[in-house]
Formats: sequence, C-alpha cells, structure tokens
Amino acid sequence: MSEYNLNLKRLIERPERYFPRNELCTRLEDGSMFRYTYREMTARTRRLASALSTIGIGTLDKVATLSWNTHQHLELYFAVPCSGAVLHTANLRLSDEHLAYTINHAADKALFFSPDLLAQVESVAPLLKTVKHYVVIGDRVPETKLSPISAYEDLIAAGDPDFVYPEVDERAPASMCFTSATTGNPKGVVYSHRALYLHSQVLCNVDCCAVSERDALLPIAPMFHVNSWGVPFAGTWMGSRFIFPGQRPHAGDIVKLIAQEKATFAFGAVTVGIDMMNFLEHEKHDVSSLRAMMLGGSATPAAVMHYFEKHHGFPIYTAWGSTECAPIATAVCIKRDQQDLPADQKIAIRVRQGVPVAGVEMKVLDDDGKQIPWDDRAIGEVYVRGPWIATTYLNEPRSKESFIDGWWKSGDIASVNDDGVIKLVDRAKDLIKSGGEWISSVDLENTLMAHAGVREATVVGQPHEKWIERPIAFLVGDPKVPRPNDEALREHLAEHGIAKWWMPDRFIFLDALPKTGVGKFDKKYLRQHLDQYL
Repeated sequence: MSEYNLNLKRLIERPERYFPRNELCTRLEDGSMFRYTYREMTARTRRLASALSTIGIGTLDKVATLSWNTHQHLELYFAVPCSGAVLHTANLRLSDEHLAYTINHAADKALFFSPDLLAQVESVAPLLKTVKHYVVIGDRVPETKLSPISAYEDLIAAGDPDFVYPEVDERAPASMCFTSATTGNPKGVVYSHRALYLHSQVLCNVDCCAVSERDALLPIAPMFHVNSWGVPFAGTWMGSRFIFPGQRPHAGDIVKLIAQEKATFAFGAVTVGIDMMNFLEHEKHDVSSLRAMMLGGSATPAAVMHYFEKHHGFPIYTAWGSTECAPIATAVCIKRDQQDLPADQKIAIRVRQGVPVAGVEMKVLDDDGKQIPWDDRAIGEVYVRGPWIATTYLNEPRSKESFIDGWWKSGDIASVNDDGVIKLVDRAKDLIKSGGEWISSVDLENTLMAHAGVREATVVGQPHEKWIERPIAFLVGDPKVPRPNDEALREHLAEHGIAKWWMPDRFIFLDALPKTGVGKFDKKYLRQHLDQYL
C-alpha cells in the first residue's frame, strides 16, 4: 500500500476542490451575518499560512488563539497546523494566572486574539514569557501598548493565495488544548495530524455524529475547548455549511440562529441545552430543521431529552470523552433491534454514554484492577486507548499517574450493561461516600432535574462526623412553578427509586449555579465555599 500522510491539509483541500460554493457564516456583534464560501475561505487560509513566517512563526512553533467561534478561528484551525506550526486554542474563560500558565507552558510565540478581548490580553501580557508577536483578529490595530502587533486582515492581504502547504508528517503535532484545571494547573494535551484526521473520520460515521456535506453545523461548544469537539475539522473535510455564533452568544442567540439559518446539527454543553429549553418555553421559535443536537460535558437529564423530543421532534445525542480523547471516545448507538422501541425506551438508552466508537478500546476496572462484570451493578474506573487518545501530558512529570501501559485512566466511574453500554456513575472525586457506601451525585442531579420546579441541580458531599460524607443539593428553580419544599423533593426522589439513605441532607436554592469555563457545574467551587451556603 502507498505511504499516505494523514495530515490536515487533506481535510482543507477537499472542500477547496469539490465544494467551493458551500457557505460559511458568522453572527456579528450587531446581529447581522457575515457570509462567504469555501472558495474564499480556503484562499484566505493559504494566505494566512504563508504569512505566518513574516511574524517569526516557523515549523513546530506554537501559536495561541484567544477567540470565539468564528470563521476566522476556523481559518486559523487549518492555516497554523498546515503551515507546519502548532495551534494552541487557549481558554479565554481561565483566570489570568491559569491562562498565562497555559501559554507559557505551551511556549507560544504568537497570540491571535479577538478585538473585544484586548483588555484581557493586556492584563495577562506582563505574565507571558514566550510570546513575541500579537495579532488582533480584525482589520485594524487598536490603540494599545502591546508590541509588536499586527492586524489579521493585513497578514492575509500580504499572503500568497497559491501557497503550497508543506507535506507535514502525520505524527507531527498539529494542535493542543489544556484541561480545565479542576485540580492544580491545567494540563496540556497535544494532538497529532494523524490523531485529528482519524478522529474526524469517526465523527462522520453514522453511528457517531454523521457529519456530512448536507449538514448546516452550529458549533456551540467553544472552539477553545477540545477543538470544539473536533467538528470544525470533520465539517470542513465534508464541506458542511457552518453557522458560527460569534462572540458571547446566549441561549437566545443560539435558538434564533437555528431558526434563521436552518441548522441541522448543533452541539454544546448540557447547561447550554437547559438554557435553550428554558428560552424556548418562554419564546417560540421553529428549530425543526435540527436532525439532532449533541449535549455533553456532563450527563444529560432524561427530562431535557423528553422536552426536545416531544416539543421539537429531534433527539439528543450523547457521548463521552475528554480533552485527553480529542474528545470523543464513546457514543450512543441505537442498535438495529432497538430501532422500533418507543421514544421513552430510546431515551433510556440515550441517557447512558454508549459504546466505544470505532477505533477506541475501553475497559472498566475495579479497585483491584480487574474488569467489572457487565451486570450494570458493579462499578469501576473507565480506561480507554486508541489512535487519538493521549498517552501523556505536555511536559508533565506526573503523567504516569494518568497513563498506564498505553491506557488513559479517566477518573470516571461507570457501570456496564450486558450490551457493553457504559453508564457514568460519577467522577471519582465527586462520588459521595456515606457510611461506607457510594452515592452517585449524577443520579441525584438527573432525578432532581426531572422535577417540574427544578431547572438545574448539582450535588456535592459535605463532610460528616458520623457518615464521612452526606449529599447537599444546590438547585435553581423554575420561575413559572412554585418552589418545591424539602418534603416535596424527597417525595419526588423516592417516587423515582432513590433510596432513603441517598436523600440529600439539604436542598439549597440559588439564583444561579456557578459554572466552569467550559460550562459545567463548578462542584469544586461549591465544595470550597460550602460554609457560606449552610
């Protein structure tokens, strides 16, 4: 067989040749839409790739982006790695300290940033040790002390639209992301061209996300978070239409974009899906163009799935993965003998996290390192390996604690049913140990969110003198429904099969739950500040 480099230039050259008329668009700050075609996008990407050398970026140099989901960010997704450099999508929601840590740890030489983030970049710049050049993603350089600095459009104007991408080796680094620092400093994960190529193939599989040329894709998941789940790479390869939500989108902006632009597939955090549900209950919009929406970052409550299926006619896809997995490792597959099941029974399958996608191997081990039985009762920690699963962290001496004999030790606790479908019970650090037995915060949260008076719920363990830990539930109520009291919530949990000893000791209603930079409920913050709520 021929030697054929599985690099990202293969992905960007396909729509350039075969789908040049297909459209990409971005919601602008004033609500209007910028539109152009793959013909224009790919020419600009070649120009940008050729111009990187003018700001001192060479092979294997690192380039950071601090940007929203826009067409320019997509250009950077390909221009940087296809030039031979390495893209680092920095998380704009990190603290200055953590953001500077990631940029310094990656040794980024240039930083591209959205104009509205100028103040943030100016604040973090004194902490940066390796950045030699700044680029504002716009057509002019703002008044700033950042130096040297260029305008993005000037770089593109000076570039070569006929630039020939080098033949980058498939095992060379293409991009990197950092974990969201739930403990300690963020940890960097580097993705090779080959890893991203193969991950993109899986996203196009029917039993995963079925990304295709016919799709109109709306990336809600931030492009700074695990490559926006890899869909920008896969969608570009297929020549899909893109609808980018632009800067600081809210649930209402997302819903209106779906209705206006006839999106067929959207994907983002579970918390965003809940916000969209709340918005749609107050303001009607036609989102029937969606064939599906994927929600991730945490388990999707069955109540949310029921809402979108019943009222808008599309399913919620679920999967499991992480920064270490680029991010997809498992996906829910409704098997051939399940196709005719009633909607409720299909949702009972979809609330789980599925089976390993083609190319990934998985095992679930107990505390003794033995594989657990597939009886859906035993629980263990999930391990995965595959061609796009990391085997180390970037310059992290403690990597060996998380990567064992080629397997990534996830820290996620799960059971497995007789079909091999996993169900996440909890993060190892979020399991609540009470009286020597484990309580799943995830099961409590999902059951609480099935109550009509509860919009959001998260559960953490409170240290207890006798029982070691006891669960405390933090809730956001539905303003249209009278707030349930503790007795009503306990009755609801009991009706849904929650054992008496699992019942939270306290139910605390807040105006809003704290969230991490990638939209997950911030349990670390709640644990650290428990005293102020009790």
